Amino acid sequence: MAQVIDLPTFGDQRGAVSVIEKCLPFDIERVYYLYGCDGSVRGEHRHIKTQQALVCVHGQCDVYTNNGKTKQTFNMNAPDQCLLLPPEDWHRLENISGDAVILLLASDIYDPNDYIREEYV
Repeated sequence: MAQVIDLPTFGDQRGAVSVIEKCLPFDIERVYYLYGCDGSVRGEHRHIKTQQALVCVHGQCDVYTNNGKTKQTFNMNAPDQCLLLPPEDWHRLENISGDAVILLLASDIYDPNDYIREEYV
């Protein structure tokens, strides 16, 4: 089941630093990010084995998840929060602000055969 974790964050008058180190349940094999979004829905899939972590570094988005038993929507709008997405969670990114920068960290490199597009009923 998807869950939000608070990232260790340190700050002073100069600004803040949030750290992703030893807080994910997987080793990072792939890093990618979304930006310049036009409001379209993104995602709409789950994985066979890939785990992911999502941080909305700037702006905001809603992440709807469905693991076949529980449906949840997470509003991601803080760069010190990380949404953990296990492989079984079908997810959709929506209401993405035009200024959003969304960082995703994945446990595996891209494999088109790892994607399941159909949402649970």
